[in-house]
Amino acid sequence: MKKFFVIILLMFTTSLIYGQYNSVSQYTGSFSRMGFSARGIAMGNSLSSVLEGDLSGYYNPAISSFQKGINFSLGYTILSLDRSLNFLSFGKSFELGKKRDAEGNWTKPKSIAGIYAGIVNSGVSGIEERDNQGIKSGDISTSENLFFIAVSNQFSDHISVGLNIKFYYYKLYQNVTSTGVGLDAGIIYRYNNNLNFAFVISDINSKYKWNTTDLYGQYGSLTENKFPLRKKFAASYLFNQIGLLLAAEIEAYDGENNFVRFGTEYNIIDGFRLRAGLDGLNISNSEIPVKPSFGFGYQYILASHLLGIDYTYGVEPYSPLNFHVLAINFKL
Repeated sequence: MKKFFVIILLMFTTSLIYGQYNSVSQYTGSFSRMGFSARGIAMGNSLSSVLEGDLSGYYNPAISSFQKGINFSLGYTILSLDRSLNFLSFGKSFELGKKRDAEGNWTKPKSIAGIYAGIVNSGVSGIEERDNQGIKSGDISTSENLFFIAVSNQFSDHISVGLNIKFYYYKLYQNVTSTGVGLDAGIIYRYNNNLNFAFVISDINSKYKWNTTDLYGQYGSLTENKFPLRKKFAASYLFNQIGLLLAAEIEAYDGENNFVRFGTEYNIIDGFRLRAGLDGLNISNSEIPVKPSFGFGYQYILASHLLGIDYTYGVEPYSPLNFHVLAINFKL
């Protein structure tokens, strides 16, 4: 019976945790691809080339060197079907050395390094465990987590290269757990103060290895589930005079599916921004529904520090309810 329930749990969490019953849901680690915190999800997860506002090295590790000050972020997602998704991040940049200007004065740094670390926690709770007579014997929960640290170096005012080290931990059932380590690599090119380009390769060597011999004994087995290798090309443009930011990217999944994302952010008044995005536009399969999202962000000064509050409303296909994301950002 334990084998039966483990199989049910695995099917349940991989297909249901983000409510996407389509060809994309077959890929391992779907929780890590839903997005990171409120701003990113509101803008359709198209932040791989965005260098304005609250920056996220989760989408592109090369971004971390463009951060200003010390940044903290905490996010909470309200999902249906007893699911959870939470975010935590910290980021900071560092100036390395100095170089002389045309007049011989030590002014600009030789290079700027950045670090961006965080946690993504997800899970499903309240799963009923029943025996072969259909009698409930308890409740089961699963937990899937990602711990990451991104580092980057800005070699000039225009180019930054970064690497993200990712550690995955999945607790499926009792003694059935798995860990995995993967890498992201990214580069961003700042053409000018308005236009940026980026390229990111995600989940290099990321995979889960399952060993069920502790649970099944001689009937146990070793199983390997690989994450999809993803390649992203991204661009963003900031219209300074009207406070409008546009972002777009295309992402390829193992050469089988190609997705397009769009995002926009409009600064209505100082400190208040409206956001909208479109994620999951599959140009390889038009039958897969897209995921629009909307949100806003508000920032104000608190005790000489910048405090931001973000909210996002996202449409989740195949789920009985759509989802909400709340986030708090603090900059020292």
